[in-house]
Amino acid sequence: MAVTHSTAVRTTIATAVLGAIDAGTNAKLVFRTSGTVGSPGTPVASLTCADPSGTVSNGVLTFSAITSDTNAAGGTVATATLQTSADTVCVHCAVSTSGSDINLSSLAVGAGDTVSVSSLTYTAPA
Repeated sequence: MAVTHSTAVRTTIATAVLGAIDAGTNAKLVFRTSGTVGSPGTPVASLTCADPSGTVSNGVLTFSAITSDTNAAGGTVATATLQTSADTVCVHCAVSTSGSDINLSSLAVGAGDTVSVSSLTYTAPA
């Protein structure tokens, strides 16, 4: 039998993630070349989240507007982190062009490129 969580518990988890990300002002979504939660890889692009970052309903954190990075460092994206304004990593995930935690239209980012995200959600585990 798989472990499952009630909607109330999922909402608590998503709210805790939001609270962690929003410690400080203007959390960040950072696309990276590789890495783990404990050792995030080299940043490719850093986007700024609204403050607060989003809202939670039924175990889903829906992010508000995310400001584009209009001068990316460049590189090939493999992972992403959601982190506080003080660079504490709260969530680490995989990035690809399809079927991943975050999907981008292209993983190749040139130096000086603009990187944007049209929508982002975090769903607490069921």
